[in-house]
Amino acid sequence: MAKHKKIKNNIKRNFFEILILLLAFLIFNNQDKIKNLFNQNNNQNQNQNNYINTNNDLLKIHYLDVGQGDSIFIELPNNETMLIDAAESNQSENIINYIKNLNYQKIDYVIGTHPHTDHIGGLKDIINTFEIGKIYMPKAVSTTKTYESLLMAIKDKNLKINTAKAGISIIDTDTLKINILAPNNDTYTELNNYSVVTKITYGTTKFLFMGDAEKLSENEIKEDVSADVIKIGHHGSSTSSGLNFIKKVNAKYGIISVGLNNKYNLPKEETITNWENSGTKIYLTSTNGTITATSDGTNIKIESEK
Repeated sequence: MAKHKKIKNNIKRNFFEILILLLAFLIFNNQDKIKNLFNQNNNQNQNQNNYINTNNDLLKIHYLDVGQGDSIFIELPNNETMLIDAAESNQSENIINYIKNLNYQKIDYVIGTHPHTDHIGGLKDIINTFEIGKIYMPKAVSTTKTYESLLMAIKDKNLKINTAKAGISIIDTDTLKINILAPNNDTYTELNNYSVVTKITYGTTKFLFMGDAEKLSENEIKEDVSADVIKIGHHGSSTSSGLNFIKKVNAKYGIISVGLNNKYNLPKEETITNWENSGTKIYLTSTNGTITATSDGTNIKIESEK
């Protein structure tokens, strides 16, 4: 009996030794697969972390290609939206489709910088299409049918106009601020100088939107105009972008919204040269198409359609 028990124990021991050797063999020959599986799991975790870190709480600004005019749609990091101007009326469908393709049905803040048709022409259709939060416009009077129909659309939706002027704060939190820097006076002989100048500060990144503000308005601004990205005033006209103002802004990137081969011969070469000499990289909607600037509060990424 003892001999049979010893043989049985030897068989059991040999079986476990063979099993261990087999497992060792399998592990040795599949190290790469196991390693790849581990790395894949790590990468998935990293990708999830990257997704959280890079895609949430972003500020994304769309400088739309709308020909000879201005329209800027902004996705704010607090999940709200803003629209600055809406170009000529013949561009309203393009603007509406662009915003809808981003899956928005509401615009929380609408700014009509001044009552020229290449800035407010499409706003009536925008207001009639989307749910609208607050509207900001300067106290500038125009007798055009475009302006009158815009006022009627605002009235018909029981909305009101908030007077846009220097010192108005639209949003003021620790990480996100939207302030109006101009107009600084009540009356101007040139409608362009009524332009609402808006500054967005997100974290350490700064964005400036000039409308059609000319040198007179630029010189009246008392607040800090330094910015990483500027929507350059008046489509790159020489009536805007004074040398002292360019120096104060000290922008890394400048966006000019302008139509290809427009009858005004804009932007002016001297204006582009002055900005470039200050170290600003210029983008034109006429050649670059729609331009987007994305900020995570620290870094800025510029992308263009063309």
